Amino acid sequence: MILLWPPKSMRWLTMRRDRALALLSECTGDDIWSPEHCRLRRVPDDWIEELSDAYESGFDRDADTIYERNRVTNQYYGIRDVFLAKKLGAELGIDVERATAFASRPAAIVAAIKEAVFEG
Repeated sequence: MILLWPPKSMRWLTMRRDRALALLSECTGDDIWSPEHCRLRRVPDDWIEELSDAYESGFDRDADTIYERNRVTNQYYGIRDVFLAKKLGAELGIDVERATAFASRPAAIVAAIKEAVFEG
């Protein structure tokens, strides 16, 4: 008999649970975090690499416009906190797709993830 360590059922967390919960509590679904802000908040570097992207402002609606330091910007490179919340939810052991199945807006997705995590 060959024993493999760790067993498949055992998950290794990338970050401590309290750190993941603290980061999740900061997510709103409406923000884009800069890579520098992510590093200050101790988001793992491989997550920053995986989740970072360049985003362009949309000017049809204010909700689609990106602001940096209270000024409109055409492009911004960073991580949408809704994607970070999804990653954190998975890290905390919830079925993110199931928890967010009925949420359509980013803020509702984040709220559903928080509810699933905090309800257990």
